Amino acid sequence: MRLKGKVAVITGGAGGIGLATVRKFVAEGAQVVVADIDLARAEAVVAELDAAGHAGATAAAQVDVSVLAEVEAMVARAVQVFGRLDVIFNNAGIAGGKPLLEHDPDVDYAPMIRVDQDGVYHGILAAGRQFRNQGTPGVIISTSSIYGEQAAELAFSYSAAKAAVISFTRSAAYELAEFGIRVVAITPGRVGTPMIRQFSEELKSTFAAEQLRNKLTEPEEIANVVAFLASDEANVINGTVVHVDDGYSVFKQRLDLPVF
Repeated sequence: MRLKGKVAVITGGAGGIGLATVRKFVAEGAQVVVADIDLARAEAVVAELDAAGHAGATAAAQVDVSVLAEVEAMVARAVQVFGRLDVIFNNAGIAGGKPLLEHDPDVDYAPMIRVDQDGVYHGILAAGRQFRNQGTPGVIISTSSIYGEQAAELAFSYSAAKAAVISFTRSAAYELAEFGIRVVAITPGRVGTPMIRQFSEELKSTFAAEQLRNKLTEPEEIANVVAFLASDEANVINGTVVHVDDGYSVFKQRLDLPVF
């Protein structure tokens, strides 16, 4: 179990990639704070894992990542319950989009920046301070996106926030290296989360065709990579972006080739 003895906080831990990662971390021996804006769902995850034979391995915390004080309280809860912090996975986020010229900034820009950008900043800051105060190494992993590296439809605000996560990662890795803190970002592509699975079969097929395996990535596949990045086996991966996009970023579209 590569994460045995480690304590982690996972934001957005009650659903999608976050939930899959909570389950993976616990299976790998970690103790995990399941942090989510929906406390009831986070508590349900704890109950599920308790019933599955992992009693005491998880604790729930309610957090709005856009509020620094709540993120600091979340980190403090991990220390209170499990005695320390070793890993934070800044994964909570929201999505949505509208053509730029139709934006209402209070609806279509500010909320995305507060959650997807400021939320990661708060997680880096709160966890980094905790690691420094503990005097121990730590790992900060944040969810960016393929949209953080390229333009896409209806994604002006989302892309800006996810690009900021990449910049945060590089700068934080540089500044925090002296404390033994690693900082990494991941860029998922089209993942089969509830957000995507609600769409029509036609749209889901279009999304799948944008990736090399011609299928949606499963949340558990992302969780496997995050668990590796959190482990000591990934000690030389620092200040960089790990693409978990099944090749989305390496090609534009599939073509029916002519006969030569």
